[in-house]
Amino acid sequence: MKPFTEQIDEILRLETGADACSASPAALYSAVSRAAMERLRPQWKREPGKKRACYFSAEFLVGRLVHANLFNLGLLDECNRYLLERGVDPAVFEQIEDDALGNGGLGRLAACFLDSAASMGVPLDGYGIRYRYGLFRQHFENGFQMETPDNWLRFGDPWSVRRDDESVLVTFSDQTVRAVPYDMPAIGYGGGMVNTLRLWQSEAPDGEGFDFALFNEQKYSEAVRLRDEAEAISAVLYPNDDTPAGKRLRLKQQYFFSSASLQSLLRDYTARHGDDFSHFADEYAIQLNDTHPVVSIPELLRILMSDYLLSFDESFAVVQRTFAYTNHTIMAEALEKWDVGLFCSVIPQVYPYIVMLDDALGRALKARGITGAGRGRYRIIDGEMIHMAHMAIFASHSVNGVAKIHTEILKNTALPEWFALYPDRFNNKTNGITPRRWLALCNPELSSLITERIGSGWITDLDALEKLAPYAGDPTALDAFLRVKRQKKEQLCAFIEAREGVRLRPDFMFDVQIKRLHEYKRQLLNAFSILDFYFGIQDGRIRDFTPTVFLFGAKAAPGYYRAKAIIKFINEVARLVNSDPAMRECMKVLFVQNYNVSYAEKLIPAADISEQISTAGTEASGTGNMKFMLNGAVTLGTLDGANIEIVERAGVENNYIFGATVGEIAALDGRYNPRALYESDMRIRRAVDTLIDGTLDDGRTGMFRELYSALLDGASWHAPDCYFLLHDFIPYCDTRLRANRDYADRAAFAKKCLLNVAHAGPFSSDRTVAEYARGIWGCL
Repeated sequence: MKPFTEQIDEILRLETGADACSASPAALYSAVSRAAMERLRPQWKREPGKKRACYFSAEFLVGRLVHANLFNLGLLDECNRYLLERGVDPAVFEQIEDDALGNGGLGRLAACFLDSAASMGVPLDGYGIRYRYGLFRQHFENGFQMETPDNWLRFGDPWSVRRDDESVLVTFSDQTVRAVPYDMPAIGYGGGMVNTLRLWQSEAPDGEGFDFALFNEQKYSEAVRLRDEAEAISAVLYPNDDTPAGKRLRLKQQYFFSSASLQSLLRDYTARHGDDFSHFADEYAIQLNDTHPVVSIPELLRILMSDYLLSFDESFAVVQRTFAYTNHTIMAEALEKWDVGLFCSVIPQVYPYIVMLDDALGRALKARGITGAGRGRYRIIDGEMIHMAHMAIFASHSVNGVAKIHTEILKNTALPEWFALYPDRFNNKTNGITPRRWLALCNPELSSLITERIGSGWITDLDALEKLAPYAGDPTALDAFLRVKRQKKEQLCAFIEAREGVRLRPDFMFDVQIKRLHEYKRQLLNAFSILDFYFGIQDGRIRDFTPTVFLFGAKAAPGYYRAKAIIKFINEVARLVNSDPAMRECMKVLFVQNYNVSYAEKLIPAADISEQISTAGTEASGTGNMKFMLNGAVTLGTLDGANIEIVERAGVENNYIFGATVGEIAALDGRYNPRALYESDMRIRRAVDTLIDGTLDDGRTGMFRELYSALLDGASWHAPDCYFLLHDFIPYCDTRLRANRDYADRAAFAKKCLLNVAHAGPFSSDRTVAEYARGIWGCL
């Protein structure tokens, strides 16, 4: 095989007639990626007969692939030298869009799992959708979130291989589409395994929508309609489901990738075993990443019974041995339910098999003495609704939560009746992150500092970071850590100035909250706290305030009105603070635009404080908290999700915990009165009143008035202040101010940060994947 750089030159010459010095960023990206793909091709193969895990997920938030893939292949330094020798800045690839295949922690977890599995030699393949536009590109106009299509494919997709010969047909009530697989390599670090991420693209079947010149005008229009309707299924991640049409499209997406993926697996299996399915669960383990792919359960049942003529009992045994279900939320509105009428209007052929599952559940309950009204809590079909989580629990052999507290809440509060029915089925698998992407790649300065002191073994064994703990008492090591942190802040400031046109000060403390915009994550509480600091500094109540940059990054779903109002509110807080000359030396507020994985790779290493302030009992786990910890930020948060395990490992004295616990919130049930808090506390009232007193401007939309009403009077089906912002407001502000003042002793604060790094080992996704592979999949 030719040397890597020679392959790059050859591809450039043949494809563009240019060399690296004159090639466009897109051409250079394509050539580097394709040269790397040639080198990994010999490793990219499956071992026949070895059990494989299959990760079905609506999202795979892989980010920008080129740097991560080159790093895992051991080619990144060589590529950077190649570019520099030709006068090209290696940062040229920053122009390449992130692959827009996910939105939040669910998708990023899936991407981390792929990296870890390949690096550890676990045969794990991902299955999902190749979204044409992803979620959306975000920008702000007068502080309001605006959305435009995220055309991530405009630079091409050299890391995918289209497999036309493995296409399958997926049938709905009103159309049949062709599912075309695009395979991406999931590359293990240091020459490890290469697994596959298979993403399905929806197209019109062969013969429909092609050779338009052969059609008359009427047939041409019909062909275009069929093409457009087929392509719509894989066009956009999470279509707005506020309308019946949006709900139909979302259900179509879920069935589309579930059915296509199962057909692909069954085709491979039957080529080896024919119609003997007694070995299917010995060769495939399918992990359902939340409820989006749970329609796979009745679909596999349908295929086995209708296409291969197995009995229900035979088919159900295969289904139950094959599937495992990961629950990512305890919130009722996020546990998917489908209206029976809608479901039958989209995929009527699947519904009879859901009825069979519900009948089988009824028989199982009766055998355990659960009859009459007692069955209602378990039903898969309850009235006119299909409960996907109930179906997942009944028809799988494993149900796992993603943090210790989350799993305990599932067992004791959210799904206690199911835990009582199947106690052996429930287990915990605390989430994790890949140390390759989230330290070695995004923070080479800190990585080098660590490697100099303890060696490089931590890259594949994150528990080795424990060897760093003694250095937390070493002034020389702390000084080196502070120099790295300063360097990462300077890099972030330069990036933000170029991208946002905003100048930040690297000598300020950096307090960061970056995550999906949702009320339970309480970005609004953060904004209220900033206002409390602003007013407190103005009136002299707060003194000795450490100058701070408050950074936000998040996207709100296009139809999530209140989340978009919170973005506008935060941008108004930023306008108020940043335009006040008296605050120039005290604080700066910025909501970055179009937050994504690549932005996170710059924000996280520069952070001093990681905001993890969800209402206790609402965040299943979190993985952003782990990324901040690994990069040397302290956690300011509630005892929620993986925060609890972070504090257990790194020490409460090295983090900042506030707010009501899960038990304390439960004790407030029916007794919580946010209006009484508002009326009795001047600080709360002053912050909340900015929503309505003209301090901040919502552009006459009524958005801020609606937020105000939701907090004090309730809205929709929610009780007033259902996420307890006002209850936790004063403890949050006071704890945050304590962290702010502690930062003034830079050495002492750096010690806290370094101890967080040292104790981050358990939060590697290598550990998580190993637990899945041993405890659920049986393939390690």
